[in-house]
Amino acid sequence: MDTMERSRIAVAGASGLIGGALARSLTADGHEVVRLVRKEPRAADEVRWDPEHGSVDAAGLAGCDAVVNLAGAGVGDHRWTPDYKARIRTSRVGGTTALAEAVAGLPEDVRPRVFLNGSAIGYYGETGDRPVDESAPPGEGFLPEVCVEWEAAAAPAREAGVRTVFARTGLVVAREGGAWARLFPLFRAGLGGRLGDGRQYWSFVALHDEVAALRHLLDTDGLSGPFNLTAPHPATNREVTGAMARVLHRPAVFAVPAPVLRTALGEMAGDVLGSARVLPARLLESGFRFAFPRIEGAVRAAL
Repeated sequence: MDTMERSRIAVAGASGLIGGALARSLTADGHEVVRLVRKEPRAADEVRWDPEHGSVDAAGLAGCDAVVNLAGAGVGDHRWTPDYKARIRTSRVGGTTALAEAVAGLPEDVRPRVFLNGSAIGYYGETGDRPVDESAPPGEGFLPEVCVEWEAAAAPAREAGVRTVFARTGLVVAREGGAWARLFPLFRAGLGGRLGDGRQYWSFVALHDEVAALRHLLDTDGLSGPFNLTAPHPATNREVTGAMARVLHRPAVFAVPAPVLRTALGEMAGDVLGSARVLPARLLESGFRFAFPRIEGAVRAAL
């Protein structure tokens, strides 16, 4: 897409943390944002869709320059019961399938040129202290399986000749949502501390850089496939704890032992205690530059 032109961009997940920030950024620069909504549309900029049942009003996507799919049930919002795991999978795979098929089915002269689909660094699973980039294979377990299916569901758009990009997002540092929305109040109250032994890597990204990277992927012709949206300097949980304590001027003396986390969180504890040292190799190669490459700067930016 040409950044100098006013573009029409459809966004699924515009009510979420990342989607909302992206929609505000695009609107501020004069672009038209079309929001995909589950309820009956009540405004000209809304298009009906039902990701759970795989349906979308394809006519509402006609003439859009790009479709961005950032929708999906929150991974950290609930305990991973069998029912909720099914919801995590269906909300991503079903929604992506519906959008990709709708995009592919449009006449070529009104078909979007870009399909930017959400994904996650959960694709890589547990990596320990071994750094991985986009060339690494998927890991093992529930989240890697979901990410593989999630990305595969975009095949109809790619096969129709639409430039298809996967944004494998890390842990977003923001006050408004995600993991840090829970961390900030704890640290402000002096109750923050490391989780487990604190040696696990958290591959983070400042919300500002997340939005800038998404726009870079939309705007830069020729970019397709997976891109890791993570800062170039992943931090250990111990380093995150230290940065939070310094920025908020609070002690961080508490530590939550791994067995306690496993009891409290169930299977989801593996995502908290697991280590993912993920590097944004392709994003950097494409010319993108991070405003907040290190954890302390990202925390300060969020505040």
